[in-house]
Amino acid sequence: MGTGDTRARRAALTAALAVAAVAMSLGVSACGSDTVGGGNTGEVTVAKAGPVTGNLTISNWPGYIDPGPKGTVAEFEDKTDVSVDYIEDINSNDGFFGKLQPQLEQGESGGRSIFVVADYMAKQMYDLGYLQEIDHADLPTVFKTLSPGLRSPAFDPERKFSVPWQGGMTGIWVDTAKAPEIRSVNDLFDPKYKGKVTMLDELRETPALVMLAEGVDPAQASVDQWLDAIDKLGDAASSGQIRRFTGNEYTEDLTAGNIVAAIGWSGDASLIENENAEWRMPAEGCTQWMENMVIPVGAPNTAAALAWMDFVYRPEVAVDITEYVEYISPVQGVKELLAKRGSDLAESEIVFPTEEFTRNCTGQITPPDLEQVNEAWQDVLTG
Repeated sequence: MGTGDTRARRAALTAALAVAAVAMSLGVSACGSDTVGGGNTGEVTVAKAGPVTGNLTISNWPGYIDPGPKGTVAEFEDKTDVSVDYIEDINSNDGFFGKLQPQLEQGESGGRSIFVVADYMAKQMYDLGYLQEIDHADLPTVFKTLSPGLRSPAFDPERKFSVPWQGGMTGIWVDTAKAPEIRSVNDLFDPKYKGKVTMLDELRETPALVMLAEGVDPAQASVDQWLDAIDKLGDAASSGQIRRFTGNEYTEDLTAGNIVAAIGWSGDASLIENENAEWRMPAEGCTQWMENMVIPVGAPNTAAALAWMDFVYRPEVAVDITEYVEYISPVQGVKELLAKRGSDLAESEIVFPTEEFTRNCTGQITPPDLEQVNEAWQDVLTG
């Protein structure tokens, strides 16, 4: 969709929102219920601890844990009476939510006892009544070894429903054998790379990076500035400049040599079979984020879920995860253990970013008018 089409859509949407606002001011409701979500009744469900047995199903992102017979899943199974079904079925936050929402709305979790989702998605799920709260007393290791800076995030200041899994940064993966000069998000719009770049389909990632590249702080951006960034991306998609919008599958394009660069996540080296692929901090800054373990309402084995959360917060377990996934660990002591092992990761600014390294970065910002901005973004993604 070109700029003219998008702006026309924007005008129509603005008018529709204005009508909706008038209807709301008159007390008119467009739906039959003022409650949203299967569990949004004012009641809070707290995940129950108990005997650590049975089956545990976890939904996570690809490449987010050390695999194999000596990996963390196998170690947890060896030390407990639990069989783990570890599913790598999360490709994007919004995509996963869309797939599971019909079940969550009915108070069901699809058999899963743990999801791993971003801060904003965890908050969205909790507000809809889809998540259980956690009792800190059931997670002694978590709240002993959790990094101080992660103990009271804005989206969950008391850590009522979330436990950090791994963190990272969104920037540019570059095939240095084909386009070593790429350093800025602006470079991805150069016509010489037409059809050879991909960008993430995450609203809080790609448009935010485009704004940063244009000198706009997403945290202070107006609705129009968000929409202008989306217009730019829409034009680039329509012209063929952008090969496609992706979730984690951008790693497949880098491996296959289909692209020269992708907007992507900092720790995905284990998924990219291309020795020339390098993650780079954009010249104008990145977005930073943390993914969280959450326990959905309807989880069939909350006792095993709590045991898993506490297990992976043992520093000697967390260091194995970090050494494989190369993301930012929320567990204190991991850097020191990596140094004892002689791992170069102990000095990596991707795994242990400094304030100077991330000085121009921003968090995952929610737009000031999410409905309007997301509508425009979905128009771009669907063509």
